[in-house]
Amino acid sequence: MREQVVVVTGASGGIGRATAEAFARKGCAVVLAARREEALEVTARECEKHRGARALVVPTDTTDAKAVEDLARRAVEEFGRIDVWVNNAAVNAFGRFEDVPLEDFRKVIDVNVMGYVHGARAALRVMREQGGHGTLINISSIVGAVSQPYSHPYSHPYSMSKHAVQGLGSSLRQQLRVEGVKGIRVCTVMPATIDTPHFEQAANFTGRKVVAMPPVYSPERVARAVVDLARHPHREVVVGPAGRALVRQARRTPALAERVMARQTDRTHLSHTEDAPATHGALHVPAPGEGAVHGGWGGRRRTAMRRTAVAALVGAGVTAAGRRISRGVLAA
Repeated sequence: MREQVVVVTGASGGIGRATAEAFARKGCAVVLAARREEALEVTARECEKHRGARALVVPTDTTDAKAVEDLARRAVEEFGRIDVWVNNAAVNAFGRFEDVPLEDFRKVIDVNVMGYVHGARAALRVMREQGGHGTLINISSIVGAVSQPYSHPYSHPYSMSKHAVQGLGSSLRQQLRVEGVKGIRVCTVMPATIDTPHFEQAANFTGRKVVAMPPVYSPERVARAVVDLARHPHREVVVGPAGRALVRQARRTPALAERVMARQTDRTHLSHTEDAPATHGALHVPAPGEGAVHGGWGGRRRTAMRRTAVAALVGAGVTAAGRRISRGVLAA
């Protein structure tokens, strides 16, 4: 991995910043793209603390195809090539289907779908020109893993967009296979609920505060999965045991999974005690400030608690089994 060149969109915070730092720890050169230059500069400083990693800040609106082409050009001019491109920039809008303003609906689709299209076109062009090698990694979501069961009933455009990302990855892999291109790999990452500022920055027309639906995992967990894919590319990876279980359940009993997830979302994804005014969030204007990796939902802490609980259960089971064996030996 050392000295590979990695482009990360949405690198101003959350999964994008965690991913950029994870690559920097491996000694990679990272090209950081997002709308917020101030936040990108903070990400760059954090990345450059690791093993002499180099960072290039390129403020970019991924809905602008020319801006994304310029991002690819700047990366090649600075570092000579692109080994990994991570499409990550994404936005969200919560609300009943009829209540989300059409301009907000379009914005989510534009960023989450066309932004990935622009990134994929720019990345694949460079990867073909440099001899047909490189890895394109699209950050999707568990909501894009299956066609119905995990769609948020209050986040229609986001669910639609993540289904589109799944389709984009699949279709690109098929095209490259037909063309006989073996050195360019296309991967899709499907995280479960992740502890990032994403929820507070989303547009919200539900009248209720949006909260992270448990179980919540850390963005560093996603970042590790992305780095692993860059090392050993394969089609798709789900991040989070709960997410993997949901995918399996949805494929076996889709109707039941759909009903369960609708109830779960209503009960745990929207607060029952805190109201929230209608807001466009950071859809049209980036959130101010230096950005952050975490959203304050305790992803690391909750993961540690779950692991401790599992270890305790396993330990108790082993102890109980040992006692049963001992009693059996004594009885014999």
